[in-house]
Formats: sequence, C-alpha cells, structure tokens
Amino acid sequence: MITRELMAPLMFGGLVVIMLIGFPVAFSLAALGLGFGLASIHLGFFPPEYLYNLPFRIFGILSNELLLAIPFFTFMGAILERCGLAEDLLEGCGQLFGPLPGGLAYAVVVVGAILGAITGTVAASVIAMGVISLPIMLRYRYDARIATGTIAASGTITQLIPPSLVLVVLADQIGRSVGDMYKGALGPSIAQTLIFLAFIAVVSIFRPQSMPPLPKEARTLSGRALINRVVWGMVPSVVLIFLVLGTLFMGIATATEAGALGAVGAILLAALHRRLTWPLVREGMEITMRITAMVIFILIGSTVFSLVFQGVDGALWIEHHLSSLPGGTVGFLIFVNVFVFFLAFFLDFFEIAFIIIPLLAPVADKMGIDLVWFGVLLCVTMQTSFMHPPFGFALFYLRGIAPKEVRTSDIYWGALPWVGLQLVMVLIVIVWPGLVTMWLDTPEKIDLDKVKIEIPLPDFAPPDPSEFLPPGRTDPPSANRPDEPIPPAGK
Repeated sequence: MITRELMAPLMFGGLVVIMLIGFPVAFSLAALGLGFGLASIHLGFFPPEYLYNLPFRIFGILSNELLLAIPFFTFMGAILERCGLAEDLLEGCGQLFGPLPGGLAYAVVVVGAILGAITGTVAASVIAMGVISLPIMLRYRYDARIATGTIAASGTITQLIPPSLVLVVLADQIGRSVGDMYKGALGPSIAQTLIFLAFIAVVSIFRPQSMPPLPKEARTLSGRALINRVVWGMVPSVVLIFLVLGTLFMGIATATEAGALGAVGAILLAALHRRLTWPLVREGMEITMRITAMVIFILIGSTVFSLVFQGVDGALWIEHHLSSLPGGTVGFLIFVNVFVFFLAFFLDFFEIAFIIIPLLAPVADKMGIDLVWFGVLLCVTMQTSFMHPPFGFALFYLRGIAPKEVRTSDIYWGALPWVGLQLVMVLIVIVWPGLVTMWLDTPEKIDLDKVKIEIPLPDFAPPDPSEFLPPGRTDPPSANRPDEPIPPAGK
C-alpha cells in the first residue's frame, strides 16, 4: 500500500529515471507531475481542487516580465556572434599578446570574457571563438589539447559573467533580483578569468613548445596601427557593456529593460560593422525563438512537477534529509555542489535551474545561507556542465566546428585541466564568501538597543467640574461630604 510519506521519494526516483532515459525533460516533467497528481487524488492525498492552482501558476510564468530578459539577451548574443565583433577583438588582442609565449591563448581568454559580457550565451562564445581562433592556433603549432581546452573554457566564462542567462534564471528561481545576482557574480567572474590567465602563464613557462609566440611575419601591426585596431575592437564593446550592465547596476533600468537596450545596441554594432542584413536579423530571431520556447516549456513542466511534489509534502521531505546531513551548513554545501556537479553530466543548466534549485533554495534559506551567494555558488558549479566529458555542451559545440585533424579525445583531455580550475573556483567562493557579497548593497544595520520610541501625550485642558452638575446645582459636592447625595436631574 502506497502511503503519503512514500509519494515524495517515488516522485524523486521517477525524476532521476526520466533524466537517465533522455526523453525531452520538459514533457517528461509535466507527464510525471500529472501522473503522480492523478494518483495522489485517487489515493486521497489531496483533493482534486488542489490542481486548480496549476493554471494560475502557468499564467504567472507567461506573465512574468523578468523572463522577457531571456529573449532580449539571446537575440543580442545571436546578432553579436555574427556581426564581426569577435573577429576584430581577437585580431587586435592576438597582435597585442602575440610576442609572448601563449599569446594567442591569452587573447582567447580575454576576448572570451569580453564576449561573455556582451552576449550572455555560451554557445555564441564557444562557436565564435572556435571558428575564428582554432585554425589560427593550430596553424602556429599550438598543442591541440591546449587550444581546444582554452577555447571551451573561455566560452564557459560566459555563464558566470553578467549578463548571463543562467543568472537571470537563478534570480527568478530563488526570488532575488537580477541586479543583485549580477553584482554578486562580478567578483567570481573576474577571479575565474584571472585563474585561467594564470594557468596559461604557468603552462607557457614549463611547456613553451605547446604554445609558441607568433612569428615576426605574423605580427603585422605595431605602434599606432596596433593601438587603433585594439581600440576599434574594444570601445564599442565597452559602450555596450555599460549600456547593459551600467544602467542595471545604477538602477536606471530593470533587467528586462537592460536586455532591450542590449538588443538595440547589438543591432547598432552590427550596423557599425556594416553587416546588418535581413538574413542576419532573421537568423537571430529564429535562434531566440527556439531558446525561449525551450526555456518556457521546461519551466512549465517543472511547475507541474513541483506543484504535485509540494502537495505530497515533498519540500518537507527534501528539507528533512538535507538539513540533517552531517557537518551542518558545510555538509549541506558539499553535498549540494557534488550533487549538481554529477547532475551536470546529464542535464543542461536550464534543467538544473528549473528542477533542482526550487528544491534546494528553501532549505538554504532556512539554514541562514544568503541566497544570492548560494545562487552564484551554484552558477560557478554549473559551469562544469559545459566542460566535463562526455556530455559537456561546449565540447559538442567545439567538436562540430573543429577541423578533422583534431581528435575528439584531444578535446576531452584538453578540457580536464580547466574543469579542475573551475572546481578550484567553487572552493574559493565557499571559503571566501566576501568575493560575492562585497559587491552587494548592504542594508544599514540598526542597533535595536538604541531604538527609543516616544509617544507624546495629548495636551488636553482639565475639564470644568460644573459641566457635570445637574441643573440647579452650582457647586460640586464637597470632598469633605462624600455622602451628600446628588439630586437627580430636573430636581
């Protein structure tokens, strides 16, 4: 006999099974939720009226203005991927760092970080960087593993650098503002970029033959021409970054409005590079439509599942098991990050954010964990979903555009050191929470012991005793004769 206490673990087990099967997650979640919902009604675990909440939840998703930021940022990234901005940036930075061992690798990481700050999508960054830089790196005798790993890692920084789509989704799921999530991610994104650059520096010292400098004949720009090339590539990007992030951080625009500004800025940049064509805009719109539809369907499916899961006290079941882990808060954080790390072998970041985060965030909140810090930490962990073999999406993107002489094994082995660097970043965020919280606006602290509440007394004039005397009486009863009767009114 199935009891109410068994429904939550059965639903969770069913969730794991459908993820392993590989059927589209959005439809699997909805079917799983509805199936267990009907079973729960039949078994009397909740009344049929409970599912009346479902249309209101779906309407709440479709009317959520915050989610409008997703198509805006997606469209911006799709346009910028194809407008020539990456080519200008990479050529200028490649010439700037070219004389150094590993110069092209430095340029790829720097340009990847800049593209991440103006596109917000990993696919756009990895594909653009792979198409442009991989043939050049191989031509100048870069080790294939170093080249592919650098390109894939530079693209995954996009997931952490604002205006990342992951941060928008996480903000919606944990109930915090997108602006706070973006501010919290600034420190880790800068630190992650510096760690990548430091790794390249170390490899260039101990294995310079794997990433040689550009030969003199390839360094065609110098002096003022080099400066002009770098400035031409950088200035429009900095302007667009300020347009998107600056207006958001200063409170001038919401995340949706900043995304709209970014979409307009992307069109203007494409026009500046003289590549604004109708096929370009149409292709950007098609990509935006596909990604937005995928996100909305996953979100609707996860809402169906979570509604039924909560109806059978699944949230309490999750809270009980996670809050009783050994080690308290540290044990909870270790378990959550290991759990998300292994889930990333099978799910992409949208599916993890919509399915798993709503189960974990309430527990973290009750344990006193800052949810902005918690969301950024999970975002750092979910970076690995794009990088670790065999299912990392960045590796699939790279395999699709890499030349035939680059073996798949080279791509997989080249990714492993960078996955290790991403895990180092996870540990840094756990050990040093201030890396996230120092960018946030801290509320003014109030010392409750010094709070004084003074209530002013009303300034009333003393009443005239004669007002309370009956007619015909002019003096009040004497205090010395309390037994003197007061005649009734009219006497």
